[in-house]
Amino acid sequence: MQKSGKIAVLGDRDSVELFVAAGADIYDASTEFEAIDGLKKLEASGYAVVFVTENIAALVPKQIEAVKSKPFPVVIPIPSAAGSNGFGMAGVKRDVEKAIGADILFSGSAGK
Repeated sequence: MQKSGKIAVLGDRDSVELFVAAGADIYDASTEFEAIDGLKKLEASGYAVVFVTENIAALVPKQIEAVKSKPFPVVIPIPSAAGSNGFGMAGVKRDVEKAIGADILFSGSAGK
């Protein structure tokens, strides 16, 4: 199935509303149930990229990993309107360690 260039943002209303101006479709979620339901709908709807606010992604890490294990949609955690909780950066660190077997991003003086 070929994916379109559609982009969606999943998160709390205050965090996602601004993305309408950038042409993204927004999906409001503030609970674990709404996040799981939203991810299922977005995955089935042919989105190429899904941005998920970190506060929502932190509620459903297993579901996020399940979606990320597939080619599409690409799931990217982003800070919410309240700021970052570190979920997105922790995922980048984990993915880099998995890919190359070492922490090159946060070891030594680079992470200080």
